[in-house]
Amino acid sequence: MVHLFTPFTLRSVTLRNRVVVSPMCEYSCEDGFATDWHLVHLGSRAVGGAGLVFAEATAVEARGRISPGDLGIWKDEHIEPLARAAGFIRAHGAAAGIQIAHAGRKASTRVPWDRHGSQIAPGDGGWIPVAPSPIPFRDGETTPHELTREEIRGLIQAFADAARRAILAGFEVIEIHGAHGYLIHEFLSPLANHRNDEYGGSFDNRIRLACEIAAAVRAAIPESTPLFLRISATDWAEGGWTLDESVELARRVKEAGVDLIDCSSGGMVPYAKIELGPGYQVPFSERIRREAQIPTAAVGMITEPDQAEEIVAQGRADLTMLAREFLRDPYWPLRAAKALGVKAPVPVQYERAW
Repeated sequence: MVHLFTPFTLRSVTLRNRVVVSPMCEYSCEDGFATDWHLVHLGSRAVGGAGLVFAEATAVEARGRISPGDLGIWKDEHIEPLARAAGFIRAHGAAAGIQIAHAGRKASTRVPWDRHGSQIAPGDGGWIPVAPSPIPFRDGETTPHELTREEIRGLIQAFADAARRAILAGFEVIEIHGAHGYLIHEFLSPLANHRNDEYGGSFDNRIRLACEIAAAVRAAIPESTPLFLRISATDWAEGGWTLDESVELARRVKEAGVDLIDCSSGGMVPYAKIELGPGYQVPFSERIRREAQIPTAAVGMITEPDQAEEIVAQGRADLTMLAREFLRDPYWPLRAAKALGVKAPVPVQYERAW
């Protein structure tokens, strides 16, 4: 039996296999609107055989964009073009997912191919980022605005509203982005959160925003809709967020209605010392799955069919998420199925090639 190509069910959604297209920023929007690029980029991965295709980090408010080119879902007008992509994904056998996000202090940057994604100053067309504490990501960058309690409540509502719009657009899986040094992660980590109110200091206070957003999103979407949370399992930096804390966070958000933890890492500080290697984040997924008793997804330098099969077969994760490998090969699942001796569904237009 090939485990990578067995179905996987969460709530009312059954994925045809365990291969997931990880959210990947395309930096190709204006005012947050999806374009034909997103239709083709996401649609081709559904045609290519993935079980679940995630749209990129999609901002819940305009100032929550990483760059001016980010996808958005902060107003109802964003729904229609997103619905076109979601509908195409579903029509070709994959589940349609979307990651709702807020960049926090790492917002207002140029797209990566423009001056290496450096921050845009407010006077040059950028904006003042927001964060739990007024600590910039890098020295010399704009000091972020420290969120007030009232503003935090507004952001929780913004995540809930974004999730509601995502459902209207036809997405079947919602993921909350709590990783990579963006807003929710900033609240989690002592390296970015120096607050002395109920959202800072102790572990219970630092996870409060993540739990409140999870509960608000869960309440805003149908009971039948799976809810994922992406986390950075460790900051890879002294004094930062740890794997032990990630395990306990997973237990808490499970109670708030999260169905799966998407296990990434890093992104909190520019000086993190990350131990890179094939499948380097799989141990995080494996431990969280075992100790928190919640389904997990593994991501990070998963490139080969045998490698992905081993992760699922040995119970190290329930799903494998690929990013750069899907940029290189939109049809990776079809190639993986062939390599593993499995017959995967191929669009009739492509059958003669497989």
